Amino acid sequence: LKAYEAKDLRVIETLLADAVRLQDWNLIAVGKAAVLAETQKNFDDARQLQIEILRVYGAGRHAAAELRIVVNETIELNVVDVISLDEQGKVDTIRAYKG
Repeated sequence: LKAYEAKDLRVIETLLADAVRLQDWNLIAVGKAAVLAETQKNFDDARQLQIEILRVYGAGRHAAAELRIVVNETIELNVVDVISLDEQGKVDTIRAYKG
């Protein structure tokens, strides 16, 4: 989340499994290249990102985080990200829910 807030695609790439799957309220992206492309689109659309982690829940290789995301100091999103890791510790699934 710190890399996302900093819009650091290079760091994010190192965290993702090759077969990563991203699903949110607008899209589904499968594979590292597709997920990185969608992430870059988000970065291009946001002059500034601020992410506040409200709560984190974890079990084994799975975690969920309640987030408050502010985009360009004006758009506030309340989001829950559910993230799963593969056996190598790379992110293989990201599901984001807006609420």
